[in-house]
Amino acid sequence: MDYGKFIYEQKKRDKQLKAKSTQIVVKEIRFGPQTDEHDYEFKRKNAEKFLKEGSKLKAFVFFKGRSIIYKEQGQILLLRLAQDLEEYGKVEAMPVLEGKRMIMFIAPKKKK
Repeated sequence: MDYGKFIYEQKKRDKQLKAKSTQIVVKEIRFGPQTDEHDYEFKRKNAEKFLKEGSKLKAFVFFKGRSIIYKEQGQILLLRLAQDLEEYGKVEAMPVLEGKRMIMFIAPKKKK
């Protein structure tokens, strides 16, 4: 077999595989541990929109300074968000504290 022909067919195969693959987009939403009701609703609507588009969602609570004492409030906030977005996506990873951030991932539900 000709080497040039082999390279051509390999590139052609790679191009077809790349066309079939989908790009995963991760959108982020940031909360404070004492986020107000209106701000929460605003961010929840954005999260809902992101999940409807088919993007993954990374929701996190950022603790600044001494606010790290409100870990429970941060966890409650993220679990409430997961419950509110239950019909649009499923929780991929439960809230986990990493340094000064408590992170949770939500993946969109498959369209039928």
